[in-house]
Amino acid sequence: MPQLDSEIKEDEAYEELKRADHLIFVTLKYTRTVDVIKNIIHRLINAMDYAIIDSLEYFKKKKKIKELPLTPISRADALKKLTSRNVYMSDFLNFYYMLKKIDKAEFTRKEEFRKNVRMIVMQNDEAYEVNMEKVHQFYTKTNEFIDFVEEKYKK
Repeated sequence: MPQLDSEIKEDEAYEELKRADHLIFVTLKYTRTVDVIKNIIHRLINAMDYAIIDSLEYFKKKKKIKELPLTPISRADALKKLTSRNVYMSDFLNFYYMLKKIDKAEFTRKEEFRKNVRMIVMQNDEAYEVNMEKVHQFYTKTNEFIDFVEEKYKK
């Protein structure tokens, strides 16, 4: 879980991405369980949390905010307010909220230990299916978000 210390390592988001990468391309390939999918989603959320903290640190240095909010959702909300005109940031933060909902939602397992392993999540009385292809899309989008933050707010 991301901490609010000023001693956060520069590359924590990328470290979480590396862990998620290993889970996707090694562990999930051979294990094929919903628990691995849940762990991947959790790692992606952590990576995005670190990137959000880095973005807020930038705004703190620019004196747009006085202090960083304590909870991950409140940090994301604060960043959304600060970057309300930025369409890309809004899209990334909506993706972050979606990942958080998937992580917290009730789920069922389908075809576990097989090629088409899926986690079925119930959201608003609708079934949302998270399969290996979706996991790859989530990973790519998270990577884009972290690169975006690195380019825009860390220089």
